[in-house]
Amino acid sequence: MQAAAARPGQARFQLILDLGFKYLTFFFAGVVLLVLCGVIFTLVHGAWPALKLFGLGFFINESWNPVTDNFGALAPIFGTIVTSLIAMLIGVPLSLGVAIFLTELCPGVLKRPLGVVIELLAGVPSIIYGIWGLFVLAPFLQEHVQPFLIDTLGQVPGIGKLFAGPPLGIGILTAGIILGLMVLPFISSIMRDVFETVPSVLRESAYGLGATTWEVIWSVVLPFTRVGVVGGIMLGLGRALGETMAVTFVIGNAHRVTGSILAPGTTISASLANEFTEAVGDVYMSSLIALGFILFIITFIVLAIAKTMLLRLQARAGN
Repeated sequence: MQAAAARPGQARFQLILDLGFKYLTFFFAGVVLLVLCGVIFTLVHGAWPALKLFGLGFFINESWNPVTDNFGALAPIFGTIVTSLIAMLIGVPLSLGVAIFLTELCPGVLKRPLGVVIELLAGVPSIIYGIWGLFVLAPFLQEHVQPFLIDTLGQVPGIGKLFAGPPLGIGILTAGIILGLMVLPFISSIMRDVFETVPSVLRESAYGLGATTWEVIWSVVLPFTRVGVVGGIMLGLGRALGETMAVTFVIGNAHRVTGSILAPGTTISASLANEFTEAVGDVYMSSLIALGFILFIITFIVLAIAKTMLLRLQARAGN
């Protein structure tokens, strides 16, 4: 009788706990949304004077002159997009190769140590990458790589403009290479984790049918994990878009748009890091906040595209 009487009370207590947990998690989700809305409101409010003054010309104007209060975001936008694309062209193949080697080809003795080393690269501060890029990578590129690119690819009609100009060492290409190395541990770690989720029976079945290692990777592993692979790549792209200190050290910080990836340039995050503390005047400050708002929009668009791609891949896999 006592046990039967205790059951309704215990059920009510459990119901209260469930409701409390539900509303608590709802509160946490609401806090995140409020913070996001607060960030958006702050950016829009701070950027509005510059956007109202310059209009759409702010997005297509290359000049950046604090003396005359003439500002345009074209050069930082261009540098942000180009350096991120270079980083992806370098980082994605390297990350894919590292992940495939660690999961499919690496001897068991080396698998864990190499995996730990790759993951430790993610913990290196970005300013260390910047210092290494400025004092080691940039001189190496200036003396050996960039002269070779100018003398070879720079002479090819069409793409030669991408490798025109003097070998300065610092520039958009150097920043892209640094970003590619920085996103490598993030992308490769995610790819390695998703590759390890492939059931062993699928691999063994493919090998049993006479498939080679390459055929197993291309026809079994990658199709099974394509959602995770795309997610890892998009995570790396988001990391590259927002990187600040490492890029600031090696990109040259020049507010101009050029067709050569060897020339100095700038990015949105580098411009904010260099000039925010020196901004004098409402227009100057508002223009910098507008750059931050543009970076927020670019990142949001990238995440939206990534989410759409993942949903389509999941729907295709379900079919």
